Amino acid sequence: MAEETRFPDYEAKWQKAWAAARKLPSSAATAKGKQDFYILSMFPYPSGKLHFGHALPYTLTDSSARSKRMNGCSVLNPMGWDAFGLPAENAAIEAVRKGAKNVHPARLTYESIEYMRSQMGAFGYSFDWDREVYTCRADYYKWTQWLFLRMLERGVAYRKKARVNWCNDCKTTLANEQVETHVRDGEEFQACFRCGTPVEPREIDAWFLRITEYADRLLQGLDKLEKTWPELVVAQQRNWIGRSEGVNIDFAVELRPGASGSGPLKPPTEGSTAVETEKLTVFTTRADTVFGVTYVAIAPEHPLVERILKFVDARTHKRITEFVRETLTMTEQDRASGDDKEGVPTGMFAVNPLNGEKVPLFVANYVLMYGTGAVMAVPAHDERDHEFARGYRLPMKQVVKRADDKALDLKKEAFTEHGVLLDSGDYSGLPSAEAIARIASDLAGKGKGGKQVNYKLRDWGISRQRYWGCPIPVIHCPDCGIVPVPDQDLPVRLPDDVDFLPTGQSPLTLHPDFQKVKCPRCSRTDARRDTDTMDTFVDSSWYFLR
Repeated sequence: MAEETRFPDYEAKWQKAWAAARKLPSSAATAKGKQDFYILSMFPYPSGKLHFGHALPYTLTDSSARSKRMNGCSVLNPMGWDAFGLPAENAAIEAVRKGAKNVHPARLTYESIEYMRSQMGAFGYSFDWDREVYTCRADYYKWTQWLFLRMLERGVAYRKKARVNWCNDCKTTLANEQVETHVRDGEEFQACFRCGTPVEPREIDAWFLRITEYADRLLQGLDKLEKTWPELVVAQQRNWIGRSEGVNIDFAVELRPGASGSGPLKPPTEGSTAVETEKLTVFTTRADTVFGVTYVAIAPEHPLVERILKFVDARTHKRITEFVRETLTMTEQDRASGDDKEGVPTGMFAVNPLNGEKVPLFVANYVLMYGTGAVMAVPAHDERDHEFARGYRLPMKQVVKRADDKALDLKKEAFTEHGVLLDSGDYSGLPSAEAIARIASDLAGKGKGGKQVNYKLRDWGISRQRYWGCPIPVIHCPDCGIVPVPDQDLPVRLPDDVDFLPTGQSPLTLHPDFQKVKCPRCSRTDARRDTDTMDTFVDSSWYFLR
């Protein structure tokens, strides 16, 4: 080459030309192509700088957009910023704690956006910048609030008590993903990802979206995607929804004063009467094994635990309370997949509705609070129950045999396949599938259960007791209860002058004026705004529409 080539000069020249071209309106708004084409990249969180995880997908989508334009299509290729959320708030908190002045999550967010947008300009991406959206701006989150109100009208959004992870050092709740396993003195415990403080469970009022109502529609949508989506992704979605067909069976739990979980687990004598009886529903896909139940187990979060604690002796009360507290510091994933399946006998017994047998009731760490939060345990025919029973020396009763009559060694492992029933009353000799159908029908006829479809999918808890998020647009009135903010009063604006350092309650509760509001229904002047903000994933779940 005759002279040195200075690539930065060429780059600057063409970046200037690209920037001028991008000042024109969106191509989709002006072009009259032979086909409309909308391509949407996942909006980045403004974390400070682009990295390869941004550059690769944005280069691919931009190449696709350019190819479509060159082939005569009218293309919409927008970009935006998924800008609310904990990272900016935590960064601001950290800066303030180190003595920084005039630091605010909004300032850090907009500074990051400016830098990342300049990086995108350097790449030369052909985004339609006149369609740019910021999820943290009122012109965006007004519509997040509007959507929430529509869901509130339909009963999709609702409020209830929720158990959360709490860090006493950070004075805040933590998502399950923010809880890590730490080891101290050889013992594992669940700790805050920021400071390492052990987390503890707390119950708070929280907002949820009733996504479980849409489980079957979600599965139907996956059926349509099987030919176009990767098989692994579809399988992961199906497992997340976790649809299973089975049978609900209603056991009766006898609550007896002074019950003890210590000593031999023997059913109460005939002369010992229960003060109260509570219905306990279990869900099972293997109703054919119901005559092999040797204990029943409930999740530590099950509401029956609180009822039981009112009846048991002091020693059992202490054991159950400590066990529940310890278990609830574990993640559900660790509880479900962990090697240590542990439990505490409650001293109470549950009555099998099909044979009247009384079996001990445990609180167990491997039982999770979805479905009914309770399991009928059949150690001879379930691997988890088998492991638990071996550890606690509980009996194993075989009630299903192999169709070919080959012998089984149930001391070594459970027999989990379908087969032929034995020692099962009127159902003995039936194949498993036929027995399940008959048992479900008979239970329904007795009002003791029946066919049931369950899902692993949970309702989505969207409440966050943090500052940098979309305010939840409801008002709490002493007379009217929960009152939606009228559409004409949207947006409920997030105030700028908030002390966002964590104190153990939502920062918005400390703002002098934010909560003060008149009830739009009865005009009481002592109503107050909800001080929770929404999970940032609510913002990013609908930006394709905006």
